[in-house]
Formats: sequence, C-alpha cells, structure tokens
Amino acid sequence: MSIQFCSENSLFTLHTQNTTYQMKVGPYGYLIHLYYGARLAEGDDLSRLFFPLDRSFSGNPNEAGYDRSFSIDVQPMEYSMFGCSDYRSSCLIPVNPDGTREADLRYVSHTIENGAAAPDGLPHVYDNGGEAETLRIRLADPVSGLAVTLVYTVFESRDAITRYAVIENGTSGRVELEKALSACLDFTHGEYDVITFWGRHCFERAVERTPVRHGKIVSDSLRGASSHQQNPFMILCDHDATETAGECWGMSLIYSGNFIAECEYDQLWQTRLTMGIHPHAFRWVLEQGECFTTPEVAMIYSGDGLGELSRRYHRLYRNNLCRGEYKTARRPILINNWEATYFGFDDDKLVKIAEDASKLGIELLVMDDGWFGKREDDTTGLGDWFVNTNKLHGGLDSLCRRVNSLGMKLGIWFEPEMISEDSDLYRAHPEWCLRGPGRAGVRSRHQFVLDMSRQDVREYLFETISAVLSSANLEYVKWDMNRHISNIYSGALPAERQGEVYHRYILGVYDLMERLTSAFPHVLFEGCSGGGGRFDAGMLYYTPQIWCSDDTDAIERLSIQYGTSFGYPISAVGSHVSAVPNHQTGRSTPMATRGIVAMSGTFGYELDINKMSAEEKDIIRQQVEDCKRVYELISDGDYYRLSDPFANHNYTAWQFTAPDQSRALLNVVQVKMEVCPVPFVIRLRGLDPEARYEVKPNSLNAVVREESCGVYSGASLMKAGLLIPLMKGDYAAAQYEINRV
Repeated sequence: MSIQFCSENSLFTLHTQNTTYQMKVGPYGYLIHLYYGARLAEGDDLSRLFFPLDRSFSGNPNEAGYDRSFSIDVQPMEYSMFGCSDYRSSCLIPVNPDGTREADLRYVSHTIENGAAAPDGLPHVYDNGGEAETLRIRLADPVSGLAVTLVYTVFESRDAITRYAVIENGTSGRVELEKALSACLDFTHGEYDVITFWGRHCFERAVERTPVRHGKIVSDSLRGASSHQQNPFMILCDHDATETAGECWGMSLIYSGNFIAECEYDQLWQTRLTMGIHPHAFRWVLEQGECFTTPEVAMIYSGDGLGELSRRYHRLYRNNLCRGEYKTARRPILINNWEATYFGFDDDKLVKIAEDASKLGIELLVMDDGWFGKREDDTTGLGDWFVNTNKLHGGLDSLCRRVNSLGMKLGIWFEPEMISEDSDLYRAHPEWCLRGPGRAGVRSRHQFVLDMSRQDVREYLFETISAVLSSANLEYVKWDMNRHISNIYSGALPAERQGEVYHRYILGVYDLMERLTSAFPHVLFEGCSGGGGRFDAGMLYYTPQIWCSDDTDAIERLSIQYGTSFGYPISAVGSHVSAVPNHQTGRSTPMATRGIVAMSGTFGYELDINKMSAEEKDIIRQQVEDCKRVYELISDGDYYRLSDPFANHNYTAWQFTAPDQSRALLNVVQVKMEVCPVPFVIRLRGLDPEARYEVKPNSLNAVVREESCGVYSGASLMKAGLLIPLMKGDYAAAQYEINRV
C-alpha cells in the first residue's frame, strides 16, 4: 500500500516509488508535518523530528495549561490556520457566525480508499486504473464546528502526490471564507532557493531564482487568469541544485484564475510554502452544511535535480491530466492563417492557402479571428457566433468541404468569454457583462468580459458554439482569451456574494469547457490567452495543448519554451514556424532554425505559404516529414535542458530521449556568432552508457562536421560530449538524430 497509518503513534506515511511524505497527529490533536523527500524504509518513524520548544511570543493551546513547550507558531503544520497563534502564512481564514476569525482545527478521523480523488467541478489529476490511492483526513474546530477534510492522492508510479481541501460549515450559522488555500508545505531546516516564473505578453514564464530570505516571496495573479505575468507553479530547491543534482520540490496549482504562491522564511529559519486561490477580493459564503472545495495542487519531489523534477511533471500531466482522443495521439500539423491574412480573408483565400499547404504534407488549416458576425477588425462582433457570409460566401460547410477535398482538416477560432460593444449580443444583453451598477466599465482590446458565472450566459455560448461545430466537419478549436478581468461584479449575485465572482467565473469556464469537449470528443481543443496568458495545469485538463506565446520569433521562443518546460510537457506547447522578418520583433532567422525550435512543441505554421519560394516550400516539406518521423520521441520522450538561455547567450541546446534509451534527438541553436569563436561541446544525457549510438545530422543541417558524425558509446556522448560545428551566420541551428546500433 502506498498509504499507511500506524495507530500506535498516529503516523501517516505516503510512499511513491522514489519519495516519502510523512505526518502525524501531534499534541492536542494538531496535524504535524514531518517529512517530504527521498523514499524511506518501510516502518521508518520520523516522530523524533517533532521538537517541543518554548518560544517567546508564540502562544500555547489552552489545554497545555502552564506548559509552554508547544505552539503551532513554531511547529511544521500540515494545514495552517489563522487566529490560534500561528502567525505565519495561513491557509484558512473564516469569519464565523459570531464574527471571530479563528479555525482551531484538530484531528477527528481519516479514511483510505483506492483510486484518485476528484474535487467537485474542478480539473484534477486522475487515475487511469489502479494507479492511485487516496487519504482523507478530517479536522474540525471543537468550538465552532467548522471542519476541513484534507484530501491526498498518491500516484505511486508517477512519484506525485496531489492534495486539496474541502471546507465544511458545521457551525450554527453562516460562515464567510476570506482565505481558503489548497496546500501548505513546511520545512524545519535547510537553506533554499525559490524558483518562480514571471513574464509579460509575448515573454512568458521567464525563470527567476531567488535565495529564500526572511520574510515572504510571493508569486501571484489578480488578473482573473493565471496570467502572462506570473505562473501558478513554484519550485523550492537546494542552493546548489542543478539540472542533474540536488533536492527540489515542486508545487503546481491546477487552476486558471487568481492565485497566490508564497514562500515564507520564519524566525526559526523554517521555510513554508503555501498555494491556492488568491484571498484578495475573495469572500465565499457558506450556509449551514455547505462545503467549499479548493483547487488541487500537484506536489513532486526530486533528489536528482531540476531536470528530473520536470520530467516527472511531464509524465504526470501528459498521462493523468490531459484527456481526450488527442491525449497521446499525434496532433495534426497545422497552418494558421492569422499572420498570413489577419482579418483580411475570404473563403477563396483560405482555400488557396490550403491548396499549397496540402501539397507539403500539412494536415490542418486553422481559420483564425474574423469569420463571424460583422468582424472586420478587433472592435466588433465578439459574441455573435454566426458565420459572416460576406467572407465565407458559401457558408462554413462549403469551406469545410473544399478544404477536406484537399485531404486537410479544418479548424476554427473562438473567443467565448468576451463581448464587443458593437455586437448583436451586447445590444440584446448588456447586463451579461462583468460591470458594476452605473459604471461604464474598462475596455481592453476594445472588448468587455462576459459574466461566465451566469448559467444563462453559458447556455447561450454552448448553444451557439455547438451550432457552429455541428454545422460542418470541424476538427479543431482554438479557444482564446484576449484580455484580463476588471469591473468584477455579477448582476446575477447579491451584494454579499460579490466576493465569489472571480472563482465562479473560472468554475463557469470549466463548466462550459467540460460540456463542449464532452459534446464534441473528436475535436482537438487548443487553449490560448493572448498566447500564454493562461498556460496552466487547469487548462490542460480541457485542452491538451496551449498556444505557448504570441511571440513566434524563434530566438525569443528559446527562453519562453525553456521556462515552460520546467512544469509542463512538451506535448502541450503550441509552437509554430512564422514568417520573417518576424511580425513581433522584425528579426530574420533561417527556416531551418524556425523549424527546429517549433518542432519542440505541437508543430505548425503561421505564415502565408502562397508567398513562399519553391526552395522554402521544399524545406517545409522536409520539416513536415521530419516532424512526423520523430513526433513520438518529442511528445513522449524524456526532455533534457542542456543549456540555460538566460545564462548562456551563445547557444541553446536541448534533447529528447526515448524512455527505452533507443534513440535521442539533439537540438542546438547558435544564438550569437562571434569573431574567432570558441567551439562548444555538448554533453548529452539520458542515454545507456553501455550502448553504442550512431550520430547523424538531419537533412536540414546546412553545415556538417564529419567529426560530429559516427558511432559512439553512450558513456562517451554523456561524459566527453559532442563537438558542435561552428555555424556561420546569424541564428544557425542543427538537429542530430541519435540511434542505438
């Protein structure tokens, strides 16, 4: 069993294949955290790590009398609570019926069951059958009656533990939750760094590593979405942790709205991580007997560095979070018309793009923004989800048949959560916007936000989007969200429940996505929010791929995709080859380089293929063939970051290795060319040291160095490395296929 309870010392032990998590019921019924790290031996009891301590200005439970040796202010707590003398970051702040803000939670009972838990109405890591075991620990305040059930699911083979909390109002009246986080993780010793992922539109998930210091380091979003600016993923690691060595702990919130992740270093040099829904502008009302469920957090530990931590997240999310027919199937190679035409297209222009694309092996044409309502620019039409027959003269079904006749699939773009003032929907239902009474509202990208907490809004969207998807053989949907939320007020809720709107909005989005993906199981849904503004684990539950960034510049994408890889699988990363000069940066990069970078994701094109030369089309044909040949290796292989683009400005290198170590793919981009350059050697990873491998560049490499080709041992490639040829010119790249012989 992966979950064990020893009644003799009230000890809970959770084992995965390589890790152990341990906690116990301590003095006065408080749940004390003991350990999370490398796997321990069966029967190991770390109760010795519990330390009674008299610390001034740290209060003691009333039952302790004059014994000052126990205080929850200095103990590692399994779920921190406000108001009972733990002055560190808290997970729970209730307003009880009598107005007090206390939650004195004590152990009541527990259950252990087979299978994975599923938080109501929320995305979660699921069990494919026999993979998981779940522990539920019930805590309650003996005075107020407020109860919290902590839910832990252990995925033994994935080396992952998920957790969330269910808060139940067992009091005599109404409770209002001012703060309800999902997880708390305490460390009683050690000096660490914390890694967070910041950014902005077109520059998402940049890696920031900071030594933990006294006080708090906070990563959060109050934008109504997980955001470009911060990501709901945090890593704690040893100061000297690298890609290949050192202890690392990851916490990933499976949620797409406002969040907070805090790292606090306290008076006793103890470190606390907390994560969950942001408490700012949050206030959830619980009537008697009602429950509130927090989003799930996925925790993973690695004692072998940051690279192994990432690979464990990749396997977990690829296999136990993403769903649907495209969960593990090869995604179609697509071409999106946005950067080719923007709003200026009609059905004939789209078919012309499809005609050229089909000859090169491209499999899916995506019709982006501008096909609906009176949409001629970004000021009109959002919400009017009916076909603009001035553009699609024969209608959607006619276009689809023409594209299908070329052997290609057709996809379509939606922005369901938004509304334009100049739209039939707005004229009919202005009250459907998020906007306070008497307020004009804040525009962003010329649009307002629909109130997704409303059932009538979701019903309208489901009916209109379903009608479009049912009208033709559409096989792909790009779901976009091109602004963040302000004017957070719902006309469907009373004043005392306006603090629920942010969370109800996200629950509404999840509800609509669940209905649509269930109704159209053969459609591949891709998430998007101005690129990577909602690239989070919550969205992956509904959309197995997410447009990584609106920045399609291959050199910029090196750092964006590098940061994304820390917590999310490569199979989820939407990445395309775009035109040069690049529309965002003006930079020109070789077609081969753009292809190699985009191939480390869900491969496709974002350009006007009709304007390309015969030579460029030949390169595309070869890229498409290469991608199809190595797709499984990229999608399902183990990913290795071989350089850090934030630290190494000369080149960026990364590698995919098959789980059975039979083959690998090495990718190198020369970012900066210098006069009299120094050759660089790259050490590969993840190979069988005893096996021999043939190394050969793929057909797109313009420069081949004979010394780099040949047959070598895995040990030689990992210990001595591979000499990479000096490639003249800006932004040259090379891709090597490595096969066991």
